[in-house]
Amino acid sequence: MQGLTGKAALVTGGSRGIGAAIARRLASEGADVAITFVKGADKARAVVEEIESLGRRGLAIEADSADARATARAVDRAADAFGRLDILVNNAGIFLYGPPEEVTVEDIDRILAIHVRSVFVASQAALKHMREGGRIVSIGSCFAQRVPAAGVTLYSMSKSTLIGFTKGLARDVGGRGITVNVVDPGPTDTDMNPADGPNAEEERKQIPLGQYGRPEDVAAMVAFLAGEGGRFVTGASFAVDGGINA
Repeated sequence: MQGLTGKAALVTGGSRGIGAAIARRLASEGADVAITFVKGADKARAVVEEIESLGRRGLAIEADSADARATARAVDRAADAFGRLDILVNNAGIFLYGPPEEVTVEDIDRILAIHVRSVFVASQAALKHMREGGRIVSIGSCFAQRVPAAGVTLYSMSKSTLIGFTKGLARDVGGRGITVNVVDPGPTDTDMNPADGPNAEEERKQIPLGQYGRPEDVAAMVAFLAGEGGRFVTGASFAVDGGINA
């Protein structure tokens, strides 16, 4: 399927895990894809090589999503490189875990900078380039709606803001034919939360399907929303979580 042929996308935090899977899926459907990364330039290059092996243009941009100016510049650079920008996937994220009493102001500032401010800034920058048919998809979390475990107060707070952001922006840009949605993954087998990690067995017990998701599962939903199938879908949240929030 090449439903995204002629489109250009930017995936923040696209050098590994869910972000890399999204970048590969969008390229497989015909899009030119830029990714941002902070560390692991070799992994970012490998993703670009995979994109190019599919016959699409790829670009890796070093940009820390905690830096608002770097985020905006990355968006502009992707649009300049491809001559357009049709799809923005706000994927970059970090995970902080622990009792709320141990959370520092620095922790709060960093997680909100990456999960909240960068999403707004990247979307704001992308809207300068997007035409009718533009797509903005943010990667949230199953913890945005419900919190079945202790120790994730800060993380849950930061991800839940994406729901309000998505609904508000969908209203603001719907008249321009641009859609805005959020995808909430559940436990997904990545280096951030490996399926063989110390908490994996307990997490599996809470998942009706009894298994971790794959990054490709999330990528499939993003590709749907980015394509023609997502034409009439906006302001919505989509759980890709194996039923953990059922």
